[in-house]
This record gives sequence, structure tokens and C-alpha cells, in this order.
Amino acid sequence: MSSVPLAAPDPTLSSFGRDPWWLIGGKVLAIFVFLVLTVLLSMWVERRVIGRMQLRVGPNRAGPFGLLQGLADGIKLALKEDIVPRGVDKVVFVLAPVISATPAFIAFSIIPFGPTVSIFGHQTPLQGTDLPVAVLLVLAMASIGAYGIVLAGWASMSPYSLLGGLRSAAQIISYEIAMGLSFVAVFLFAGTMSTTGIVNAQADRWFAVMLLPSFLIYVITMMGESNRIPFDLPEGEGELVGGFHTEYSSLKFAMFFLAEYINLATLSALCTTLFLGGWRAPAPISTVWPGANEGWWPVLWFLAKLWLFIFFFIWLRGSLPRVRYDQLMKLGWKILMPVSLGWIMLVATIRALRNEGHDMTQVAIWSAAAIGAVLLLSIVWDVMRQDKGGGETAADSGRGAVPQQAEGSFPVPPLDAPHYHGVRRGADVTAHKEVASGSH
Repeated sequence: MSSVPLAAPDPTLSSFGRDPWWLIGGKVLAIFVFLVLTVLLSMWVERRVIGRMQLRVGPNRAGPFGLLQGLADGIKLALKEDIVPRGVDKVVFVLAPVISATPAFIAFSIIPFGPTVSIFGHQTPLQGTDLPVAVLLVLAMASIGAYGIVLAGWASMSPYSLLGGLRSAAQIISYEIAMGLSFVAVFLFAGTMSTTGIVNAQADRWFAVMLLPSFLIYVITMMGESNRIPFDLPEGEGELVGGFHTEYSSLKFAMFFLAEYINLATLSALCTTLFLGGWRAPAPISTVWPGANEGWWPVLWFLAKLWLFIFFFIWLRGSLPRVRYDQLMKLGWKILMPVSLGWIMLVATIRALRNEGHDMTQVAIWSAAAIGAVLLLSIVWDVMRQDKGGGETAADSGRGAVPQQAEGSFPVPPLDAPHYHGVRRGADVTAHKEVASGSH
């Protein structure tokens, strides 16, 4: 008999629910500590990276290399005066940050960090828990977290906060639908909604390669879900002061800050689990090292992929400007959702034909050609429509026409704002000169 111990099998749904109480508590505590440390490190990395991108130094005073800057900020917020404005709904005003932060912790409980390992003699998966519909739990927690932002804006009794809360509701509805649709193709290929089963289904090939459109759609939607630049319209400091958290201070504001960075880690971890093989090592490493996906080594691969996406978030924040709200809504409703629906229909058709034993080479070629033709026609049609609208606007502006508002309609700014303001400015100057010369 061989003395080499057999590797533990990959975890499945049946692997959960057998741990003793102290091991369950240890997993919960480990997830909590991991998220708090990830938030502190993410803040430091973000400031340092953006500082280098903008030719600045970044934090370098609190601790070595400024590593304790996030902790210093947390202590500062805790010691600040907790101001509650007059006229707010105090119960909802206090509960809103809690409703926003708590689901962010819960959603991380179904993320697998690694395979089955031995902890003090107990074989257990490196995962808090798993469910037959685990991915839907993440979507549910994201929806509940949106309530915290909406209720914070409503309870503040401030127009800036209310607008920020309404923007958040519209944005999360728009992008969570497209995000959920991007998951459907993964469910069809994996045959399960369990995160453990999805990671096991990527043992040979990552879904980011097989389902590239779904991967790209999720990457865009997770930026919209995180409420960060370029999609940070619920905060919009330029026009909403601070958005939904304008009236918050001290620990209440810190909880919104905490929820934002935990959601950043959760969205990155979910993308790693669904599309990048989860805790499995990349192909060059796993092919030359048979033990790369055994023991505690997979935790390293998972963290590397997680931080790769967090860096991607930070890079976008330092590179892209904030988009307009109409552009945000157009991208979500007119582009991401139709493309997601068409892609799901194609994936479902290919899976059904493959299950019946058909050769999928010709089907894939013709499907790719059809999708390319539809996308090309839609782009040409959109460009022609914009050119037509631009020509009419230019003709109107050439005549110096000012758009007239219908009686009782919502006021909208003129389409040719610079020219309109120039005409009005010239008219005001002329009128002022006439008044000064006594012609009136």
C-alpha cells in the first residue's frame, strides 16, 4: 500500500452542514476579518495607485508606506461628532447605513476560497456555506443593500440626498437585470447555481473563454452595481454635493464607505468564481504542477484573481470621467439587456442542439456571422440616426432659433446651449448699453 495520502475530493453541496459549531464560527470570523482587512488594504492600494497615475505620492505618513492610513481614517470617523439634522426620520436615518452594510457581509459567505482541507483534523471546504441557488443569494443581498441607499436619501429630507437615492434605485435596477442575465449562460453550462458546482464545472476551461460575451457584460454591470466612477451617479459630487449620504457623518458615513469597498471585493470574488475558475490555478501552473489545486495553495490563486479585479476597478476610477445619467441608462437598457437576451437565446440553442448530438461547428460559425451582422446593422442605424438629428440641430442653430417649450411641459435646456447662451449674452449686453445711453 502507498503511504502517500490521497487528495481530498473537490467539495460538493453534500460537503456542507457537517462542521462542528466551533469550525462554523471560525469560518464566519475569518470571513469577517478578511473583508475588514481587504477594505483597509483596498483603500491604501487605491490611493497609492491613483497617486502614481496622477504623479502624486499618496499616503505615506500613517504607518510604514502609509499602510495604516485606512485605519487612521476609521478612527477619525469614529471620533467625529455624530450630527443628525432636524426634520429627518430618525429611525430610518439610523437604520439605513446598517441595511446597506450588513448584506455586503452576508453575500461573501457563499464564495469558495479553496477546496476541501484539513483544519484540526476535520475535513471541511474553504467556504462559509453553499446553497443550490447560491448565486441568487448574492443578487438578493445586492437588492437589499440598494434599499439602504434609497432609504438614506429619503430619510434625510434633503433634495440632494433624495435625488441620489432615486438615482441609485434606477441604476441598480437597470444593471442588476443585465447582471442576472449574464449569469444565465453560466447556469446553462454548469448545470447548477451552486458556487461550488460552478467552480467544479471549470476544471478544464474557464467560462470567461467559453462565455466571453457574458463575462464582458458582467464586468460592465459590476461597475454599475458598485456605484463607483465612471458610474457613481448616486453620489455625483459635482451636482449632488455628496448624493445619498450628504447628511451623514461619523460612523454612519463610515458604514456606507465600508459597504462600498466590501461590495467591491464581493463583486470581484463573484466574477472570479463564475468566470475565472474560482480557486483553481491558471492553465500554465496547473499543467506543470499537479498539486497546484490541492491543499492551501488555491487560496493564493483566488486572492491573485480577486486583487486583479480590484486593481481593474481602481484603474478605471483613475482613468475614466463620470458619464451622464442618460448615457448610463441608455447603456443599461438599450445595449446590455438586448445583447444579453440575444446571447442567452444563442447559448440555449447551442446547448440543446449539442445535447441532441448535432455538430456544433457550422452552427457556431453561422451564429457568429448572424450576431455580427445584427450588431453591424444596429451600429449603422444608430450612427445614421444621430447624424440626422445633428443636422437638424445644426440647421436650427444656424438660424439662431431657440427651442420653445410647450405649455405645461417639463423644462428642458436648449439643444444648442453654447449658442443660445451666446445669443442671450449678446442681447443682454446690447440692452445694457441701450439703457446706459438713455435710448429707452
